Parts: sequence; C-alpha cells; structure tokens
Amino acid sequence: MLNLVLFGPPGAGKGTQSQKLIEQYGLIHLSTGDLLRGEIAQGTTLGLEAKKLMDDGKLVPDAVVIGMISNKLDSNKDGKGFIFDGFPRTVAQAEALDSLLTSKQSAITGMIALEVDDDELLRRLLLRGKDSGRPDDANPEVISKRIHEYNDKTAPVAGFYKNQGKFKSINGIGSVDEIFGQIHAIIEAWLKD
Repeated sequence: MLNLVLFGPPGAGKGTQSQKLIEQYGLIHLSTGDLLRGEIAQGTTLGLEAKKLMDDGKLVPDAVVIGMISNKLDSNKDGKGFIFDGFPRTVAQAEALDSLLTSKQSAITGMIALEVDDDELLRRLLLRGKDSGRPDDANPEVISKRIHEYNDKTAPVAGFYKNQGKFKSINGIGSVDEIFGQIHAIIEAWLKD
C-alpha cells in the first residue's frame, strides 16, 4: 500500500498535486480540510466547533481528526493507498497517525514537502479566496496566522519523517506538471525500495 503525506503550508499546491497523484496511482485523497468542511456543511456539532477554530486560523483537536481518519481508512480497506493532505500537522499527530496505521497493519511510505515562500503563499491564497469563496482564504490577517501556525507547529513534523528516512522536499514554485514530475520521480524511487 502506498501511503503518502503531501506536506506544505496553506496554498503550496497540495490539492492540485493530490489530484494528479490520485489519477496516476489510484490513491484515495484523505484531506482533513475536506473532512472538516464536510462536517461544517452538515452543521454537525463537530463541524460548528471546527468552523470557529478554522475561522480564527487555529487547528482542530487531534483526537477528533484521528477519529475521522480512522473511519475513512476503515471505509476504504481495499484501496491502493492514501494521500494524507493537511495531516499530520504536529509531531504528536504524526505519532498518532503512525500508531493508527500500525494498528491497521500499514505505514507511511514517505512525506513529500512542497516548499513555497510566504509572499507567494499569501498571493495564492488571496486569489483562491476570490475564486472559491472560502472565508479563510479571503482575509490577509487570517492567512498570515495560518502561515505562522504552520511555520511554528507544522514544519517540525518534517524532522519526524526525516528521522525515519521518509522525507523528501521539492520546490513548490513552477508549473503543475514540472512539480508533479519531481513528485513522481520520488514515489517511483520509493516503490523500487
């Protein structure tokens, strides 16, 4: 099973590259953002709590996210693998994900990080906010908080996977196809190991 963590700050292009990986490898996209937005759209208690946190640029509690991920894994047992998009965001989440996958006789194959500078992220997210209508992408102050939160809490997750020999980093600025070519080469090398 091919289990990838696609990593990078908000606006790095994870969603775009995930779609290409799904087409290429038949993977299931596991976006915690999509899971949370689904809960919000349904107006669940969890969704309303998550919306308040997300609107403030804060993260949703780990136990909630791990539970949603576990349900998604269980409902797709025959899949070829998963792309984890937007998760794990902290070392504690990475440890919890490893434990969850181990309990299901699986593991993370590797993490690929898309590196994009803060100015480019702000530009991309403001554009996405105009197109998508997502309120968290329309406010420069909230965007800056999200990027700061990523740099403070999420970037250390790379070290967790580096220590396991499962981390690769690429430049997330360029054409979609150029970036995908780099990701594809990394995955093919992992599959040969």
